[in-house]
Amino acid sequence: MPAVTIQQQMPVSSAEVFALLHDYSRRLEWDTLLCEARLTRGHEQAGPGATSLCVGKPWFGLIGVETRYVTFKPGEIAAVEMINRPPFFDHFAASIRHQDNDAGSLVIYKLQFTARPRWLRFILHPFMLQELRRETHRRLEALAAFLSLGR
Repeated sequence: MPAVTIQQQMPVSSAEVFALLHDYSRRLEWDTLLCEARLTRGHEQAGPGATSLCVGKPWFGLIGVETRYVTFKPGEIAAVEMINRPPFFDHFAASIRHQDNDAGSLVIYKLQFTARPRWLRFILHPFMLQELRRETHRRLEALAAFLSLGR
């Protein structure tokens, strides 16, 4: 199963990063990948068991990934697992851990996935891993820049 870990220094505390990251009413203010982000299935705020839908911009095929929070400890860690079956994804899970430091905080984002259909994984896995790594770097850099502007 392909996996990647990406780290990004943030200019503010873990608590501030965590709060913005899981505020779906503000997600599109900084997220470079998404054209839609919202909580689903009657949930009004992120938390244990809450579900959300994130839809990629057109160049990512407008693919919508619905996830459920399996871990949610404000200021520390959140983890999600995919609960729908969008094109090309058989499995997807991600976690984001936060660690305060002298410069603000460090975000450690880990993701893993399995592509479908199975018979195309030898082609899809390297391509999807490269794109997910690139776009996750870009998103976390955009989050850091947004936070550095004091928004």
